[in-house]
Amino acid sequence: MNTHSPLPAPGAPLQHYVSTAPIDLQSVEAMTPEQSKVFQASQLRLMWWKFRMHRLAVVSGIFLAALYFGILICEFLAPYNLHTRNMDYIHSPPQRVHLFHNGQFVGPFVYGRQMTLDMDTLKRNYIEKKDDVQRIRFFCKGDSYQFWGLIEGDRHFVCPAENGQLFLAGTDRLGRDVLSRIIYGARISLTIGLVGISFSFLLGIVIGGLAGYHGGIFDLIVQRIIEVLQSIPSIPLWLALAAIMPITWSPILIYFGITVILGLLDWTGLARAVRSKLLALREEDYVLAAQLMGARSSRIIGRHLIPGFMSHLIATATISIPGMILGETALSFLGLGLRAPITSWGILLTEARSVSVIAFYPWLLLPMLPVILVIMAFNFLGDGLRDAADPYK
Repeated sequence: MNTHSPLPAPGAPLQHYVSTAPIDLQSVEAMTPEQSKVFQASQLRLMWWKFRMHRLAVVSGIFLAALYFGILICEFLAPYNLHTRNMDYIHSPPQRVHLFHNGQFVGPFVYGRQMTLDMDTLKRNYIEKKDDVQRIRFFCKGDSYQFWGLIEGDRHFVCPAENGQLFLAGTDRLGRDVLSRIIYGARISLTIGLVGISFSFLLGIVIGGLAGYHGGIFDLIVQRIIEVLQSIPSIPLWLALAAIMPITWSPILIYFGITVILGLLDWTGLARAVRSKLLALREEDYVLAAQLMGARSSRIIGRHLIPGFMSHLIATATISIPGMILGETALSFLGLGLRAPITSWGILLTEARSVSVIAFYPWLLLPMLPVILVIMAFNFLGDGLRDAADPYK
């Protein structure tokens, strides 16, 4: 028995057995709910899911976000005003916070102190008075200040007891609270990294992008300039650039001057990285298609080439910011950067230049702790962002 279908008559239309309905690429009929959730997710959502898997990066991001939020309200967070002096407590060591007194819960408090002078070494010794319980106050009135130099205020998150003292990180040679000065110094040290990296990225991406995309004589000149700048030792270059700034400049002008110096020193590495990437990407077919459609060079570089290695730029930014923080700290520590009355972590570390000072008053090195934590946090955050920028790997 013949089971084959009869051949159609000559000239008769062929029968189609394939559906002519349009193909729905987003069809999830054959997918599980978990698969469809991933398949339909946007690029940003995929990046967020990949970033959440990096626990250290998430913790570092939260830590840095808290720090940058804190610099907005540092006057409120600091127990004392930036310039408040406690002349009776010069070089006072850090006080310990206690919760229990004589077996009873009192709440957070510190013991009062009595100063004695060692006549042999002329060193001040502080003895805790166990009968003087000074409870720590919260959301209280304390030293007056000007919020961002504009609004008068006297509210603090934490304050010492009435007629008491609260030196959780000790005091310096003028009796100023080290913890309050660290909180105030974060505003300068953290923002100088962001402002500096913005200036550096602007120069690096523009100059490196044009050199890599166009090549030719412009690329040759840029590479020679970069080689000259990178061959100059850093310390003499810092000295020369710092000497340009007049001593009559206001603190805000000095701040921006140091930012420009750090940006000028950091853009060369990024420019070379951008150039090398664009030299490879400019040969791609989509670049030729954009050129044939009449797109300008700025649009091709900004909309088509730069996003192609955004993960590299993100990693470079998160590594460069702590480098600029270290640069400002080093410049200020050497006396070439910011100067009083500006307060930064580098300025605070100038108190610990002498070995004898460190031996007698080691708490003056505490401003190093936030520098170390911030640098580690930026590095961990950069690792997480670099992986998240390419979620398909």
